[in-house]
Amino acid sequence: MNVLSKGKCVSRIIDSYLKNGSHVTRGFKSELKIKWVRPEKIPSIRPEKSGDLGLDIKLDRNDYNETYSQSKEFKEADEVVKNMFSLKFFPQREVRSLERRKFVDGIRQHYLDTTSYESRIASMTCEILQLQEQMVENDRNGKTREFLKELIDKRKRILKCLRMADYKRFEWLLEKLNIVYHPFPERYSRPCRKDSLRKLTAKHCDEVKQKKLDSYKAELNAQKKDFYKEKAEKLAFIRNEEQSLGLPITVTEEDIEHARKLAAEAQ
Repeated sequence: MNVLSKGKCVSRIIDSYLKNGSHVTRGFKSELKIKWVRPEKIPSIRPEKSGDLGLDIKLDRNDYNETYSQSKEFKEADEVVKNMFSLKFFPQREVRSLERRKFVDGIRQHYLDTTSYESRIASMTCEILQLQEQMVENDRNGKTREFLKELIDKRKRILKCLRMADYKRFEWLLEKLNIVYHPFPERYSRPCRKDSLRKLTAKHCDEVKQKKLDSYKAELNAQKKDFYKEKAEKLAFIRNEEQSLGLPITVTEEDIEHARKLAAEAQ
């Protein structure tokens, strides 16, 4: 390749570079005082994302299981024996199962209800709250984290079905369970600096325009009193001239009084 052909290639590269406008945007720094800070990523298992505002589902550990408390021998037993059968000596898994059962009893439609929207969502909500407490104590448990995420998504799908089927039941259940419903987004977009700066710049421009419009509106409001006062005087002058020249009257006394009233009301 000779020197002439190399020069042509270089010139073509420079022309394409200038045509794309890259030389304009390279190293460009906006003078607007707009600062974007990347938002903190909140895991989907936390209550801020799942919408769980909290419920009192804890049982008193000094109570007894209903299976034993209804027994005749248990009622006649010694206090030491009764204390051995209290909930504080039960396994943690069984205590949580009793908490879920007691919580669902106040939500379900009847004592055999296990498949309705209310009972399923109430059971899931109680289990979600229990698992969220576990994740606070041990946030490195990957299996529990994955199961909790799947359970939250499953409950969200069932809430969506209930919302479409019966909106009144949906609202009642959200209030009863103290849940904020966060539907799945129609279009997910990750937060990035470029797009966020565009939105912040557009918001800044809207604020500047609104500020100028408000100042101009205040300026016009300040001129209202002089404007209506001058209008009333000119209307009175026109009426007097029409009367003196014998022309048809086009300005009435009501028009003049209305202009004077607006001048008195203006600040």
